[in-house]
Amino acid sequence: MANEEVLEHVIDVARHGGTENLEGPIPPPKIGGNFALDDCVIDTLPVLNTTIVAARNYGMSLWGRTAKISTELPTGELRDYFLKVAALGETGRLMIEGEFESLKAIHAVSPSFAPEPFAWGHYRKEGLETYFLLAEFREVGEQPPDPIKFTARLADLHRRSVSPTGKFGFHITTCHAKLTQITDRWEDSWEVLYRDQLAHQIKMDEEKHGVWPEFQHVCRLTLEKVIPRLLRPLQSEGRSIKPCLIHGDLWDENTATNMSTGEPFVFDAGSMYAHNEYELGNWRAPRHRLSNKSYIRNYKRKFPVSEPEEDEWDARNLLYSLRFNIGTAILIPGCNQRNVVFDDMTELCKMFCPDDLRSALSHDNGKEDGEAQEPVAPE
Repeated sequence: MANEEVLEHVIDVARHGGTENLEGPIPPPKIGGNFALDDCVIDTLPVLNTTIVAARNYGMSLWGRTAKISTELPTGELRDYFLKVAALGETGRLMIEGEFESLKAIHAVSPSFAPEPFAWGHYRKEGLETYFLLAEFREVGEQPPDPIKFTARLADLHRRSVSPTGKFGFHITTCHAKLTQITDRWEDSWEVLYRDQLAHQIKMDEEKHGVWPEFQHVCRLTLEKVIPRLLRPLQSEGRSIKPCLIHGDLWDENTATNMSTGEPFVFDAGSMYAHNEYELGNWRAPRHRLSNKSYIRNYKRKFPVSEPEEDEWDARNLLYSLRFNIGTAILIPGCNQRNVVFDDMTELCKMFCPDDLRSALSHDNGKEDGEAQEPVAPE
């Protein structure tokens, strides 16, 4: 394609990492200028002798580029495809392969709920560590979708999916945006897998933002005290939870209404088999329209709350939100999510290990409980 137009996407802190409710509808994806196709993309089109009609920039990705490919099949039928490209070296490979396998797993359980992925691969063009994902194209409508329809489809995915090992985890590494997740292993204990997931994120946050002593204290207590207190009861005293296939990064702009069918669907997934309630941790952030109580309320009607029930559901939801908000703190420059996570961890520690919290914070240079020092940036 000649005269390729390259779109630059600027991170909107309020939209992607803010702390306030957002007003108004989400802007629909826009069709842009020409998008140059690498030969390997053309070669992986699922129907032989397909003719390329057009390839145009479509929508946005903060960590790559996306396009709509319009084609004509040998039969004369017109068919569109979705393309995502990531030029991030090994990180891009993990992102693209992880999304391909995630969509493949979701589509196998619920074909209407996720686009079918056709291929992923590496650009042939020399000097470019660029990877691509080719998938079914679906026109993005309302975001997020209707709460009743959407939560019914999500609960159905969680309910009908079956872990191939009967355990928690996934068969490869998947990503939250461009951050790797601890998924490429299988665990009998959800407590263990979630603890290691959160510890992995905490380590990446410290590498990005530096040492903040009070934050280190509440992180340690969350890992050592809060997680066992909240998650171990899910799988003890005769209780059990099912490893459910989850999308892994469900927020407003990874969900949509299919313009052709009116049905909800999801995309940009980073899946694993997890406690189903983990999926809803990302909905707690006020910036997400999925934080509207109608989504949680309707989901609970379709998939009952795990025991211990309502008295601990909200605390578990707060605990699960930490993983997503730490990721946001790492990914979105200028956002305040690290402080949000500190406050949320402090709240959980006050609920479940107040004496340990008081003791830890009292040792920090005479600071009063909860009075934070400035973080020290890495050298």
